Parts: sequence; C-alpha cells; structure tokens
Amino acid sequence: TCLPSSSAIPPRNVGRLCVGCSEDSLDRLLPPVSTGLSPRKRTTSQCKSEPPLLRTSKRTIYTAGRPPWYNEHGTQSKEAFVIGLCGGSASGKTTVARKIIEALDVPWVVLLSMDSFYKVLTPEQQALAASNDYNFDHPDAFDFGLLVHILRKLKQGKSVKIPVYDFTTHGRQKEWKTVYGASVIIFEGIMSFADKELLKLLDMKIFVDTDSDIRLVRRLRRDITERGRDIEGVIKQYNKFVKPAFEQYIEPTMRLADIVVPRGGGNMVAIDLIVQHVHSQLEERELSVRAALASAHQAQPLPQTLSVLESTPQVRGMHTIIRNKETSRDEFIFYSKRLMRLLIEHALSFLPSQPHVVQTPQGQDYEGRTFHGKRITGVSILRAGETMEPALRAVCKDVRIGKILIQTNQDTGEPELHYLRLPKDISEDYVILMDCTVSTGAAAMMAVRVLLDHDVQEDKILLLSLLMAEMGVHSVAYAFPQVKIITTAVDKKVNDVFHIIPGIGNFGDRYFGTDAPQDWSDEETDEPSY
Repeated sequence: TCLPSSSAIPPRNVGRLCVGCSEDSLDRLLPPVSTGLSPRKRTTSQCKSEPPLLRTSKRTIYTAGRPPWYNEHGTQSKEAFVIGLCGGSASGKTTVARKIIEALDVPWVVLLSMDSFYKVLTPEQQALAASNDYNFDHPDAFDFGLLVHILRKLKQGKSVKIPVYDFTTHGRQKEWKTVYGASVIIFEGIMSFADKELLKLLDMKIFVDTDSDIRLVRRLRRDITERGRDIEGVIKQYNKFVKPAFEQYIEPTMRLADIVVPRGGGNMVAIDLIVQHVHSQLEERELSVRAALASAHQAQPLPQTLSVLESTPQVRGMHTIIRNKETSRDEFIFYSKRLMRLLIEHALSFLPSQPHVVQTPQGQDYEGRTFHGKRITGVSILRAGETMEPALRAVCKDVRIGKILIQTNQDTGEPELHYLRLPKDISEDYVILMDCTVSTGAAAMMAVRVLLDHDVQEDKILLLSLLMAEMGVHSVAYAFPQVKIITTAVDKKVNDVFHIIPGIGNFGDRYFGTDAPQDWSDEETDEPSY
C-alpha cells in the first residue's frame, strides 16, 4: 500500500475540534438517571479482512500481510493504532467506521463494537428490559472493566476473546469470538469516551455529530419497519428516553474528541483526512527487523538452548544426499523424511516426563516414564514446515496441528504474517514449531511471537528445523532465551541475500518440485503460494 508522506498528516485540530479538554474532567461521566431506554439495533464486533486476499476451500490467505510488530529483541515495539468513534444513537458511527476501513485499504483491521460489552442482566433487570424499562444507554449497562482489559490486550498485539452478547436473552453466548493481529482497531459505541482508562487507550478520538432530526428519522424508519412499532410510540420513547440520555451522557463527551465529523458517513472530506492521518501513523511505526538481525549479536558462542542431533555417519550421510544439487526429487524427499523422523524423536526427549509404574503381562512392575504436561501441539510454518507434520503425527498419536503462513515482502525485505490457524486453548500446550530451514531467523521469530501473543509460555516452545544458520540460531535465542532450538545441523554463514552457506537450496521447491524465484531465501517466507 502506498502511504502518504508525513507532510500529508492532517492537523490535529480539524473541523470542529475540542482542544485542551482534560480527560480527567469526565470522571466516569455524569450522575446516573433512572429513565429506561429500549435497546437499538446492535453492531457486532468483528475482524475485518480487507482485500486483496486469496480464498481456497480451506483457507483465507492475505496477499497483503501483517509486518513485524516487534523488534529484534522479540518484544513488541509498536502497538495497534486505536480509533475511538463516539456519537448518539443512529448517528452513523458504524457507517463512518466502514468508510474508514474501506478507505484505509489495509489488512488486519478490527472493528470492535461496544455492544459486545453489555453486562449480563439479572432476572429483575431482564423483566425491566422486557417492558422497555431498562436503560441500555446508561454507563452502568456496560462492563467497562472487561472492555478496557480486552482493548488493552488487543492494542498490545495479543490474541483476545470477545464476548458475543445475545440481545434476546440479555446474556453472553457460550462461545466467544477470537480476534488477533490488529494493526488498526476501530472501536465504536455511544459510550466510547465514557471511561478514563478507556480514553487512555484511544490514539484518535472521533465524534460523529448528526442532527437530532436526522437521528430521529432514522430511528422512526428502523423501529417501524424492523420492530413493528407505531409512530406515536417511537416519538414518545425518543422524547422520554433517547433525547435526555444523549444530552446528559453522550453530547458532553464531544469536547474530548480530536475530530468532530458532521453529517456522519456522508462527510468524505473528514473521512479522507482521518485516513491520511492513520496512514502516516502506520508509516511512522514501520520496523526493520531483518536488517537488525543481520548485524546483531552474531559473534557470540552458540547458545545453551541449542541442541544439534548427533552427527553420526548415518546423519552425515543423509545430509550428503539432500545437500547434493544432483540428488533426484524422490531421493531428496525420502532422506529428508528420515531426518525429520530422527529430529522429531530427538526433540521429544526434551519434553518433561515423570516416573510411571506399569505392570507387565508377567505380573511384574516396570518403572518407566510418561509425559508430564497437558498436551502436545505441532505448528508448522508454511509451506516447508508442513512437510514435517507426518513425522510428528507418526510419533505423537492424535497430536493437534496448527499452521502459520509467513512471507517476505519483496519491497521491504521484511517477513509478513498472511495466515494463521491455531488449535483452541493452545496456551497450556507444549508447542513443537516446525520449519525446515532457518537462515536469519526472521520468520521463526515472527512465528514464536505469534505463539506468545496467544499466551503460549516461552519455555514450552520447541523450534525444530532440519538446517539452521548460526545467524538464525543467535537471533531466536537472543530474542527468546527460553525457547528450545533443535536441529540436525548448523551452517556458519549466510550470504548477502540471506542464503545459508553451504546450505541445502530452497527446501520447499526441491521437495515439492516447484521452481524457485531468483531472489529466494532459505527461509520459507518468499513463496507466493504453498
């Protein structure tokens, strides 16, 4: 995506702006009112995937990926950009949000709706809601504690689970929605500016200011056509509940906005200015990870977290075959699979175990050992890492498998996350992360960072690779000192275009019989497909 230069940043005081307003001046809003307000049409939180993307029968792959959100130390160095959208009921907040998403034209945008964070009602409150006497537009109707916790984690790049509110039962559904990987978060709701801690998380605050007559017309149209109400009832409800709530709780927060957008989604001038500012912010946050890896901590001895399979004559012989450029594809696949099996078996010895006594058919006790953990999960870095899955399945019965697709951006040279599918509840598992070759470690670092963002413990991650360069070993070990690194061989050098020397060639192309591009890298991150 071509981003505007920094000179295109719109001034912070665009349109009707509130300058110098103190966030602390809005102390969790104003005194409560006792009037009831019936719920309006709801907007659900969602992860917005923008084109271009590639869909297959089983996968959705972003052809525009997510660039690194961490530095060479493996720690997050940039947060998601959060836009807060506030405004009265039927003011057009969702329309503005969708217009911004369309105009941004970048992937990994999340639309988070405040409607997902209504509190679960008690039986008494449900009775009031059934008679339209429960005030859904009061600050106390929202779970601000949960909202702030989730938005903060999402801003930090973590995987989060968002509640799905059922407006029929006025409770939360059993299954929550998982959202991860936001570069931009658009948070919209009538109370978006109603909490001091929430305001601190917003990088840009927008108030959608729509004339009250237009909002009333929209409510009339909606309630009559969708809810079967009569005109008199809608007008009575508006005058008794909706209008007072707006004047007391929502309109006062306009002074906290950075930008006030009159006329809602039809104001394309304001939307264009907002988009330019967001683009400039994203441009300023771009990172260069691979270049930093090439120059950092490379003169150190190999780390203790590295384990290299013993170079027996058999292992050495198999390396001789698969490294030979004259080796046929059939032999390359056969001996690669043998090495993979040995590598997996070797890796399993690093998993925790505990004593376990069983009785033999002869009636005698045998003091053995058993796995001491909840579960083992394999995660392959597509496409080459996928070739290691059969070896893992052959030795770990019923193992769960996840997949991550990381590709190199040919313009920036940086790895980008395009696709992700991880098993549920992976946070307590021991994870075997698989990639066939690791040169700089950029792709492996991104994959480890993804696992950590899903709350997998660092010391429960094992990175497996058939061949690694010393640079890649150092990069991963320096960033993630508790990750166990296991390989069958380590080569000393990486050339100027990040090829391992002496290396093995492009593993994926040799295994699958495809042609490598001229600028291929030993890390399986350059390929346009898998």
